[in-house]
Amino acid sequence: MKTEYLTNRLILRILTPHAMREVLEFQKRNKELFERYEPARPANFYTNAYQKALLKCEYNLAQKLSTVRFYVFRREEPFTIIGTVCLHEISRTAYSCCELGYKFDAAWHHHGYAKEALSEAIRIAFFELRLHRVFARVVPDNAPSIRLLTSLDFMEEGIEYASIQIRGKWTDHLRFALICPSISPEETYLYYSSINRYQHPN
Repeated sequence: MKTEYLTNRLILRILTPHAMREVLEFQKRNKELFERYEPARPANFYTNAYQKALLKCEYNLAQKLSTVRFYVFRREEPFTIIGTVCLHEISRTAYSCCELGYKFDAAWHHHGYAKEALSEAIRIAFFELRLHRVFARVVPDNAPSIRLLTSLDFMEEGIEYASIQIRGKWTDHLRFALICPSISPEETYLYYSSINRYQHPN
């Protein structure tokens, strides 16, 4: 697996601790949006030191192919983070699956970037990591995220009741999953690469 991938309009890149300032700015720009759907942050989360330590941990996990987080950039602006896509807790053995996580800068919603980035992450999960199953959790009132997953052929599997603590409250999540298509690796590659030619209508 590579540390950087290109799609039609985007760059997906695994970052090192040297990118702590860019990551911190991305987190601070979207603090209100991200905290609405994620567990409570540590008190020192919005500091360079914390982001540096987190990036070091993420880089080590990526080298082990345990968890892989890609930071997303537009090709025309390759140093400003617009989102992240993560393959969490990659499990091989009999499970052969991972959880898909993602978040995007509010300024870049409704451009098709999330769909383009997720489709590349799914291609990597199926074609390069050779996983069988990718799943995602979504808060039931997060309609845009649900639309995104269903547009990528994820199927709703049910509700995980009180599954994640957000803002001090145990919160239900819908669970969606996608199974690797029963086609050859070459056909899988072509299928998910074709999604990356998606163009958002002007």
